[in-house]
Amino acid sequence: MRAPSTCLVTGGAGYVGALVVDQLRRAGCTVRVLDILAQPIWPGQPPDAYLCGDICDETLLARACTDVDAVVHCVAHVPLHKDLAQMRRVNVDGSRALLRAARTARVAKVVAVSSSAVLGVPDRPIVAEDAPVRPMDPYGQAKAQAEDLCRQAAANGLDVTIVRPRTVVGPGRLGIFQILFEWLAQGRDLPVLGGGRNVYQFVHGDDLAAAIVRAIGRPGAATYHIGAADPTTMAEALTRLADHAGTGSRVVSLPLRPAEWAMRATTALGLSPLGAYHALMYGRSLAFDIGKARRELGWEPGYNNHTLLAQAYDTYLRDRAAILASVGGSAHRSPVRQGVLALVSRCLTVLPAVKS
Repeated sequence: MRAPSTCLVTGGAGYVGALVVDQLRRAGCTVRVLDILAQPIWPGQPPDAYLCGDICDETLLARACTDVDAVVHCVAHVPLHKDLAQMRRVNVDGSRALLRAARTARVAKVVAVSSSAVLGVPDRPIVAEDAPVRPMDPYGQAKAQAEDLCRQAAANGLDVTIVRPRTVVGPGRLGIFQILFEWLAQGRDLPVLGGGRNVYQFVHGDDLAAAIVRAIGRPGAATYHIGAADPTTMAEALTRLADHAGTGSRVVSLPLRPAEWAMRATTALGLSPLGAYHALMYGRSLAFDIGKARRELGWEPGYNNHTLLAQAYDTYLRDRAAILASVGGSAHRSPVRQGVLALVSRCLTVLPAVKS
């Protein structure tokens, strides 16, 4: 599967978007980026290769989509921002505007990056692409509406593929993971819910970007689930990570229902950096059956839960001083204020360690 000769990446200054840009450029593709962040992401770029502006700006979108073979739509307003009106505007209205611009410009292929949040809490721990879409939080609802727009566009003749990733991890991916890695660096205990027996799956950013690039080269509308090989329980994933870090951190368990209630309440009150989806899914099982992507895209993940978490932590430790001093940047490339979680971490030491 060959990369297109020219490609627009929306959200190309974000974590996943930048990885897609890098892989496309290494494949010889001419890349154009549209992002709200006014920052170059590669040296020597031509003046029109980076368009700074709003995903809902139809004039800018028309310019961005002109003379490109493919579009990768990575723009998303994520739960960390907490602004529900903006979440809908960017994720739903922005997707609608982008799809309209792509169709008008006769773009040959669109790959839209969605989210596992559209599935809510599934009936079984490992799910395929035909699992019911029933989002249970505002972010999932917005992304589900964006998926509906993609399917409508495909029915009207635009070649649109949806890629749903599991929780993305990789070097430089911060957000909520910055809190986890900081606790590890300080030797603080790590909480799981209900014993941490829930099956969980991450995906390495490079593996996700590789799947997206392969999806560009496959004609025909489709949906693909992308995740790491060999999902584990949450307790096993964090215990292996704590052992790797070697800082004395233990994995301890909080009761599922009370912890979920407290997470939802502190999130609603603005006391926690967690979004509604974090509170919903941290103690719940969700992993993807990635067989369809393997068969149809010829894609294979290079990382499992253990290797990707260990690599991301080691990178954080190497860059820790600079990260803690940084400001600005996208939500997933910036440190996070811990809020009430800082108090929680000090209370975990009285709990016994979990046996994974």
